[in-house]
Amino acid sequence: MLVMAEAWTAEKLFLTLFRPIYPPELQDERALLGARAADANPARNPSLLAELDEIAEVFARVAPHALGGLTLDRSDASVHRLAAALDRSARDRLIERGELVNVVIHGAVYVGACIVKNHGGVWGVRRPLWESVVTLESRAGVGDLAPFAWLLKALSDAEIERAGLSARYREHVERATARPEELPPIVKDARKLPTLKNVRYDTLHKLLVAHLPELRDLGRDFPSPEQFAELGFLALDFMLLGSGRLLLMHGRAKAGLHLMWLDHSGFSHARFFPADPGAPHSVTLEGDKLRIAFELNGQKQEHEILYWG
Repeated sequence: MLVMAEAWTAEKLFLTLFRPIYPPELQDERALLGARAADANPARNPSLLAELDEIAEVFARVAPHALGGLTLDRSDASVHRLAAALDRSARDRLIERGELVNVVIHGAVYVGACIVKNHGGVWGVRRPLWESVVTLESRAGVGDLAPFAWLLKALSDAEIERAGLSARYREHVERATARPEELPPIVKDARKLPTLKNVRYDTLHKLLVAHLPELRDLGRDFPSPEQFAELGFLALDFMLLGSGRLLLMHGRAKAGLHLMWLDHSGFSHARFFPADPGAPHSVTLEGDKLRIAFELNGQKQEHEILYWG
């Protein structure tokens, strides 16, 4: 049985469990970095792509036995089910049984196959195969997504309780390829909502009833009154985006900057940026992007994200 007194970081998981199984010629760090950057299938050999597909298929059949019977049907939802199944107890159990390596290297290929199937991603084959990336083109740009690295980070102690695989898949795949212009509008007119300076659940409700009555419900996943109060908002601002299809609520709170998106049916999702609570922030719309500026430890920070989050 492998016992670790120190915390499992992504790097420690890699060095302890995965690095030893790489081929001898890739044990040198420079050689490994070169392999990660090199296309191992420049001629687009269909047999290598078929091998990746077969790995994903086998994983979908055998993983449920190791992870509690979840359904893996190559849907986006199945990636989130996989992420939920890979909790701390499952990770530790798989490490103890010597099974985590197989779950991760085959699971990474499965996640990549879901991106290819559902979102038009293109395999970038690497050596070894579990290091393969998926090139995805979206309105966020063109990027190489690395499911193996995603899983290592998601299984680290820093992320194991936060469903990091789900968060990355939503941000870099689902939201990057989303079409918010197809959502039903909350309102069809342009209007500006006032800043909410005395932020409580009841005052938020009153403001929305007065200024955005078309939004009939905050949605079942919106924070409860107790959870909302715990965030400790100093103020809350509002932006209608996507020709009135989305409402963005953003504000500084005691731990940092919160952004919450709501659509016609209520709460959709949220993002959080650690920030100095007493410092000003700004959120501006530039085309399809939001530019978010704030301060952290007295230093100016700036992030750019798609307006639908």
